[in-house]
Amino acid sequence: MKKRFRLENLDCANCAAKMEDKISKLDGVESVSINFMTTKMTLEADKEKMPLIIEEAEKIIKKLEPHTKLIKA
Repeated sequence: MKKRFRLENLDCANCAAKMEDKISKLDGVESVSINFMTTKMTLEADKEKMPLIIEEAEKIIKKLEPHTKLIKA
């Protein structure tokens, strides 16, 4: 299952790379891509685990950039 999100207020390319790395290691994630220039994140993961993966991804994003919001595209 593939989902797309917008990362509102993302302002650090290095943080985006760290987010991508950490999210890619979550259980059930097949692939994740964060484009800093467009502030878009594409997440491909196990359909059954998707709600939990999104929740964990939000925690990772908030930890690295507290003012960044994950918005469904």
